[in-house]
Amino acid sequence: MALREVLQFPDPRLKEVSKPITRVDDEIRELARDMIDVMYDEPGIGLAAPQVGAPIRLFVIDTEWSDEEVGRNPMVVINPEISEREGRITWEEGCLSVPDYTATVERDARIRLRGTDLDGNPIEEIAEGLRAVCIQHEVDHLDGILFIDRISRLKRSLYVKKRKKQLAEEQG
Repeated sequence: MALREVLQFPDPRLKEVSKPITRVDDEIRELARDMIDVMYDEPGIGLAAPQVGAPIRLFVIDTEWSDEEVGRNPMVVINPEISEREGRITWEEGCLSVPDYTATVERDARIRLRGTDLDGNPIEEIAEGLRAVCIQHEVDHLDGILFIDRISRLKRSLYVKKRKKQLAEEQG
């Protein structure tokens, strides 16, 4: 099976606000499995459904895996909500949809995540550090926000200019 393509900036679909999932069916389960495969293949530690062209409120994360097959423990979250936020932290972020760029982003240091898994079971987790940053990053995708929207206008405009030049060169 071919892996789904990860949309890349400036694809306008990355700016859409995702719709809640009202029913988990085989299509949603297949999407989640595909997203996990893409996340590990890229490699990344998180992937939101809009990044593979599905504007629905679903993301997958695994902040503890390495490049090895062992130790994989992906979590699928449907209709995630961040219900509590505490403190501030800065983190160097990158994104599979924002190629060749990283930047320091300020986020909440500690959060409470709520959502459901593929079987409709409730998920509730208090996350800190990298896990909190990753969850916030993926929830942002569901709201049509990229991490470059959270950096200074100057840094963002420099990246946009670089990216447009890169795309123009690729098109020949």
